[in-house]
Amino acid sequence: MEYKFTKENFDAEVINSEVPVLIDFYADWCGPCKMMGPVVEDLAKEYDGKLKVGKVNIDQQPELAQRFGVMSIPYFAFIKEGTVVGDELGAIPKDRLVRKIQEII
Repeated sequence: MEYKFTKENFDAEVINSEVPVLIDFYADWCGPCKMMGPVVEDLAKEYDGKLKVGKVNIDQQPELAQRFGVMSIPYFAFIKEGTVVGDELGAIPKDRLVRKIQEII
């Protein structure tokens, strides 16, 4: 299941999550973000129950983008026990995200 993270649900869904979280910071107008969309969807299905996968639209949630210092997108943040434990920037191969996921789950 792919989540939609907002400032209203962020602490409950991300910071207090019992499983690690992958956040995809994106925008609807971003070409590389659109390319990564299906990859993120696949990861959400493949790791359901082991990893919470969700998206943050930086245009709709600028506070969250600022909180994470997002300057370029797509930006992927890996959160474990409320702390950023890794990140990736740009349209990257799925296997690179999978390697990072394997490190944190």
